Amino acid sequence: MSTKSQFSLSYPKRGDSEHTRYNLLDLQRHKLSSQHILLFLPRDQKLKECAISIALAAGLITGVPAIADANINANINMAMPDVSVLISGPPIKDPGALLRYALPIDNKAVREVQKPLEDITDSLKIAGVKALDPVERNVRQASRTLKQGKSLIVEGLAESKKEHGMELLQKLEAGMDELQQIVEDRDRDAVAPKQKELLNYVGGVEEDMVDGFPYEVPEEYQSMPLLKGRATVDMKVKVKDNPNVDECVFRIVLDGYNAPVTAGNFVDLVERHFYDGMEIQRVITATVGLSGLPVALRQKILPKVASILTCVHDHNTWAPLIFAAADGFVVQTGDPEGPAEGFIDPSTEKTRTIPLEIMVEGEKSPFYGATLEELGLYKAQTKLPFNAFGTMAMARDEFEDNSGSSQVFWLLKESELTPSNANILDGRYAVFGYVTENEGLLADVKVGDVIQSIQVVSGLENLVNPSYKIAA
Repeated sequence: MSTKSQFSLSYPKRGDSEHTRYNLLDLQRHKLSSQHILLFLPRDQKLKECAISIALAAGLITGVPAIADANINANINMAMPDVSVLISGPPIKDPGALLRYALPIDNKAVREVQKPLEDITDSLKIAGVKALDPVERNVRQASRTLKQGKSLIVEGLAESKKEHGMELLQKLEAGMDELQQIVEDRDRDAVAPKQKELLNYVGGVEEDMVDGFPYEVPEEYQSMPLLKGRATVDMKVKVKDNPNVDECVFRIVLDGYNAPVTAGNFVDLVERHFYDGMEIQRVITATVGLSGLPVALRQKILPKVASILTCVHDHNTWAPLIFAAADGFVVQTGDPEGPAEGFIDPSTEKTRTIPLEIMVEGEKSPFYGATLEELGLYKAQTKLPFNAFGTMAMARDEFEDNSGSSQVFWLLKESELTPSNANILDGRYAVFGYVTENEGLLADVKVGDVIQSIQVVSGLENLVNPSYKIAA
């Protein structure tokens, strides 16, 4: 049975309602704290309770201690049972690391080499040369595990890729020695570039462990354009009205291992030059709902938050009181000119749509046609989470799971409503790639900026059933 309700989160396709709303089950699933969700009140709540809810809200915004009320707490507890997501360890936010960990491999030896190298990022958060002490420990651990587990790593290489994998391992060993020397020379600034180089070698070795495509796509989708592997594209954007940025190129890695239908659809459109010359069409912001509260009380609280928040009146049965910074945190494009909201396939003269596609940790193939909420998988972790600045996903109609077509969006930042590893986007929208270079410049992209071109720079051979060749 569908669990969609009138509070479903909406980063809809352009043309749908602009209002971003939140599903109560999403809030249950992700256990958003009081910093994210302040209170949900039925419309028949007493004036006293409404006033207390506003005091709670103002307390979080202004720093004034909040007021507690046993009756309201009881109401909240009844409405929101404990179905929280259990997260172990800090979330991974680096797009390269997310892509490495998302590879369909099971080789403990190479992962044990990878982890201390990834941990260098956290070590470098320590100020000054003091960071070099934990970095040195990271390097020694990685070197030691590489020597101990090298034979197991070699055994894990696909036979057809073994020679290339061996070359990368040799470069990795030499690079480890170079990084050790950098640390001994106390050259802090040289650590991060060398770390990135070594992790690229590790990622290459891990990709060389993947032998073919690891599963069968469901029969009903097998004739669609599919990306059976990974591809890299460069998106060139002309930035208007910004003296600091004129033109920027975003490198995006598309992951067909975990989203073959979604990534294949996008690569096929790229090869059709569908996005070339298209404008950035939306920069979506978080909103505040104050509906259901007495007008006099709304007027009292609005001056406190108006300078930093956007307010949207909602006419739903339940009245959310939600606060979030109004900075844009999603950039969207892909809506063609004319009445259609997606790609019109010339062969059918109809909009080509694709199913919602979500890969979950521990599963061998993606789920299709349903959100994790609808499947009852409230604690499941997606293989490609909305953790990184520049996470790329497919937009769709708010109440139709299988309506994705050509509209895509990028997550600009980790917001109060989308904390890494526990946000209300994971499991509802199909992530199929990450911006891996110049992702920070996405913050400078505005509505009206033009995508001059998107070009596939590697991995096109992994696209099967390309419709653009038929069209040509």
